[in-house]
Amino acid sequence: MPELPDVELYLHALRNRIGDQTIEGIALKSPFLVRSVEPPLEQAVGRQVVAFRRLGKRIVWELDGHLFLVFHLMIAGRYHWKKVGARPTRKVDLAAFHFSCGTLMVTEASSQKRASLHVVDEDGLMAHNPGGLEVLECNEEEFRAALTRENHTLKRTLTDPRVFSGIGNAYSDEVLHAARLSPVTWTSRLSEAQISSLYTAPRDTLIRWTEKLKADLGDERFPEKVTAFKEGMAAHGRYGQPCPVCDAPIQEIVYAANETNYCPRCQTGGKILADRLLSRLLKNDWPKTIEEVEALPRSR
Repeated sequence: MPELPDVELYLHALRNRIGDQTIEGIALKSPFLVRSVEPPLEQAVGRQVVAFRRLGKRIVWELDGHLFLVFHLMIAGRYHWKKVGARPTRKVDLAAFHFSCGTLMVTEASSQKRASLHVVDEDGLMAHNPGGLEVLECNEEEFRAALTRENHTLKRTLTDPRVFSGIGNAYSDEVLHAARLSPVTWTSRLSEAQISSLYTAPRDTLIRWTEKLKADLGDERFPEKVTAFKEGMAAHGRYGQPCPVCDAPIQEIVYAANETNYCPRCQTGGKILADRLLSRLLKNDWPKTIEEVEALPRSR
């Protein structure tokens, strides 16, 4: 799922491509994309795109006349830039938004059809804001209050859109690695020093990656390969590879459709966190320390 740096990258590209442009037509291929009824999507045709904004992980197009298109790309939804007049013909194509300069295609590489588009007026816009704190805009006191409001693991807290805005599975791994904190640490057990470190880590991580993605893309190209796994990440998606800080092999916990990656030496005091499924299967053979895992042959 595109997270804050990826969403900001899309916003950067959209401003360069279709900012101040008029929507000349919309070809809707999937009836599952549009989740609202009133106002109808057809009302967007003929309107100028006057601004873009982010609501958590949602991308908002503001059209003239105070009409808003709220896109939630979810896990597999993506934008792609196509030539003028391109039609949504592939299985993954959901809709095409036509402009005089080209076509913005919305796709979803999944059969579950989770991506959504809501057409709303100004009064309905805030209903799509999950309400999480913007970590790039808050002070440390506000951050501490949000972090410790309820007692959950750091992984859950950082990825909860009602607590913090725009941080998901991938960048929470990077934030926790930067802060040198375990993903399963309970928020009620954090020291003041750890909270201060955690306040700094999301800001540094998200700003650095946003700037890097924009610099790599430039102003002329469109982001065609937005993915949660990026070259240069410290932990996420790097299971079995050496930690860039200490060279210990990065570990993972797999749950549902997600994975959590961490460095046992930098983040958990050398302990390997027990994956419920694997620890049940391996029982006493499940490694308990970084020394034990380093002695194992790498299979990845």
